Amino acid sequence: MIDIALYVGSALLLAGAAFTLLAAIGVVRLPDLYTRMHAASKAGVVGAGFVLLAVAVVSFDGAVALRAVIGVGFLLLTTPVSAHLLARASHNSGYRSQDDIVMNDLVPQSNSNDVDV
Repeated sequence: MIDIALYVGSALLLAGAAFTLLAAIGVVRLPDLYTRMHAASKAGVVGAGFVLLAVAVVSFDGAVALRAVIGVGFLLLTTPVSAHLLARASHNSGYRSQDDIVMNDLVPQSNSNDVDV
C-alpha cells in the first residue's frame, strides 16, 4: 500500500512540475499582460494543486494531508479572484494589450433604448 501511495505521489508531483513549467514558459513567451496572467493563474494553480496533493498522498499523516487539501481549496478560490482584480486594475489604468481586440465588455456602450429621467 505504501508503494502505491509513493507511485501516485510521484505521478502527481511530476504532473504538478509539468504544469508549473508550462505556466513559467507561458509567462515568459506570451505577448501581453492578459495572456501572461491567464497562463500564470490557470496552469500555476493546477501545478501547485498537484504538488500539494502529492504532499497529501505521500505524507501518511492526516493533519498534513488536511492542510494540503485546504491549501488546494484556498488556491482554487483565491487565484481566479486575484487574476481578475489584477486584469481589471490594469484595464482601468489604461493598459491596452493589442489593436486587434474585437470586443471590450468593460467599456460602457451607449444604448439608444435607454431613457434618461
